[in-house]
Amino acid sequence: MVEELRRLGHDVLTANEDGKANQSISDEDVLARATALGRIVLTLDRLDFKRLHRHHPEHSGIVICTADPDRIGQAERISDALEDAGDPRGQLVRVYRRA
Repeated sequence: MVEELRRLGHDVLTANEDGKANQSISDEDVLARATALGRIVLTLDRLDFKRLHRHHPEHSGIVICTADPDRIGQAERISDALEDAGDPRGQLVRVYRRA
């Protein structure tokens, strides 16, 4: 999905590429790091990030989605949702898999 998002023109940075993978970093710290970098968080952890959005609305954007084996289709839906959202700062964007 990361490669497809990049192909669609999105500047994607994974936690692994940022040197933050597998470090037991809290969701709040993930959001703070993304905000400091001016980046949107893309996560499957819908419940926790909905809560964080409510308590910390000054973030750079959060995209929550459901797991989908169609990674290319999911990347396209994420891209479309971000385009529809406009400026993502402070927004919680929901992207669901196709039924």
